[in-house]
Amino acid sequence: MQLVEIINGLKSFTLSSCLSEEEIIYMIKSGDLRIIEKHHKVFESGQLSDEIFFLLKGVVKITTSTNDNREVIKMILHPKAILGEHSLAGEEVRNNNATVMTPDATVLAINVNLIKEMMMKNPKLVFCVVNFLGKKLKYTEERLESLVLNDARERIVQFLKVNAQSFGQPIGFELLLKHDFTQQDIANFTGTSRQTVTTVLNDLKKNNKIHFRRKSILIRDIKELC
Repeated sequence: MQLVEIINGLKSFTLSSCLSEEEIIYMIKSGDLRIIEKHHKVFESGQLSDEIFFLLKGVVKITTSTNDNREVIKMILHPKAILGEHSLAGEEVRNNNATVMTPDATVLAINVNLIKEMMMKNPKLVFCVVNFLGKKLKYTEERLESLVLNDARERIVQFLKVNAQSFGQPIGFELLLKHDFTQQDIANFTGTSRQTVTTVLNDLKKNNKIHFRRKSILIRDIKELC
């Protein structure tokens, strides 16, 4: 990536609205641009929590493991997302994994002390960071509510709706979602089993609600998806 591409990429992040172009360039020059291949980790549990990551390209899943080593997906992050933000809230050691789902991902790694230094000089950035962390907390609460209050089918359908509305390509009344997650990934995100995901997807297909292939899902009418 050229410097201009990185600058323009960072400007699209919500947090960057609180930064001047000079501050963005300073952050880029002080940071470390990394290209990480599929299935490799941006960071992993047990590592020192001393960096935050701006996701410029690719898709990354944030996961943890149960006592019997089953993967639980907490978040699936797309470009313009920030990873490792818990280091700004006092986390010293990572307790999650961040794994690349696409053929590769590009991240800009910034030392957390640099961000804290910039926050001391820029009060507006403090407000933006607090707002960002608050939105992440709200998202976590909504995810917990979904796991507690919705049944397996509702959680799977909600997963399809959210991803299609956020990242789908409109085709008339239909939405085409191109993706890199497996049915096991959907199960790990929704707290269900792969067999349940397969059953729900097949039922939706049978009722002409969706059509799916290995790397794409076509939703006929998102208002009718249930």
